[in-house]
Amino acid sequence: MSHIADNLDLSIFRHRLPVQIRFNDLDMLGHVNNAVYFSMMDLAKTRYFEEALEAPLNWKKIGVAIVNVNCDFVSQTFFDDKIEVLTAITHIGEKSLRLEQVVIGVDDRRVRCVCHTVMAAFDMHTLKSALILPEWREGFENFEGKSLS
Repeated sequence: MSHIADNLDLSIFRHRLPVQIRFNDLDMLGHVNNAVYFSMMDLAKTRYFEEALEAPLNWKKIGVAIVNVNCDFVSQTFFDDKIEVLTAITHIGEKSLRLEQVVIGVDDRRVRCVCHTVMAAFDMHTLKSALILPEWREGFENFEGKSLS
């Protein structure tokens, strides 16, 4: 396992989403293609937001965009592996939030990848930056059980 995975505290993640691996997720080497992890993590972000905010999101009304994403690929995933995406918001600023995600094996708990994402709020009508909604901050902090400032 890499140095990145050695220092992870998986207990900080309150949200878990099992993900099914599909045949078309595989590359010529027989493992999950790196680009596919981003789709898995996008789905987990959406489910995290819905669960933490206790409502389906209206993406036409609420604006949030990824402004930075960094992913370290730690170990391979194969077709028969059972995996899940762990998600946590670790910091909320005035206009952005920091989200951490890890893809791990359900059975072996081996880390497959670690991703750090910064998302910024924006007004869908003006398409300019906006403040993080107070109800989002409250919802995320309640879900995480701590202050995220």
